[in-house]
Order: sequence, then C-alpha cells, then structure tokens
Amino acid sequence: MQFYYGHQMPLRVLDEAEFWKHQEEEHTVVIRELVPNLEQNYVQALAQWEKDFAVAHQQVVRYIETVNRSKGQVTTKLYQDIMQLVSFCLSQSQQFINFCRSLMEESEPIRNNPTAKVVLNHIIVESEYFIGVAQTILYQC
Repeated sequence: MQFYYGHQMPLRVLDEAEFWKHQEEEHTVVIRELVPNLEQNYVQALAQWEKDFAVAHQQVVRYIETVNRSKGQVTTKLYQDIMQLVSFCLSQSQQFINFCRSLMEESEPIRNNPTAKVVLNHIIVESEYFIGVAQTILYQC
C-alpha cells in the first residue's frame, strides 16, 4: 500500500479492509468446496466465519460511505472509529489464520489432501498480508 494519500489515508485503509474482508469471506467457501468431506464441526465453523466476515465487510462499507460523504473532512472521532474498526479487522484476520492452521493440523480430510494444504497456506498468506497493511496504519497513529 502506498502512503502518499494524505487526508485520503482513512479511505485508502478502508478500501484495503473492504477488499480483504470480502476475500476472507470467499475463502471460507473455497475451503468448504475444496474439501467436501470436511468434518461437520469445521463446516459449521467456516459458515460462521463467513457470516462474521460479511458483518465486518458491511461495517467497513458503511465507514467508506461516511468518509465519502464527509468530502475529506474526517473528524478526530471518525478517524479514531476507523482505526478501531481496522484494529478489529486485524484481530479477526489473526483469529482466522489460527483457525486455518488448526484445520491443517486437526482435520484428517485436509491432512490427507495436499491441494487443500496448499490452498490453506495461500489463504493464510493473504490474511497475513492484510494484517501487515493494517499494522502499518495502526502503528503510524
């Protein structure tokens, strides 16, 4: 992510969060489709992750709309709320990474499926990318 956005930085970080929350939501579907014999408890957990990512995605979209309506006049309170949301999104992604790692360790159908392991590792890398972007923004405050 480029850091020359100036007063547009809140919108830029929200754009990143919007993209990655949607990606993570889709990743839950990819895992379920890729491993049709996945244990039911993991299928249910992934369905819940999908819902949770959709909620986070919608929260980010609402903030994007708010920032757009503010025409660049982001108040201190709005900026703080955006940073709090980004922090939540970062934490959510970290928890999802932990869940994906536990899937690779605990799920027999995944342990026996080399393609699923490659895909899960790719999903983890993508979520880690978002975490890196979010941390960079949060640590600049």
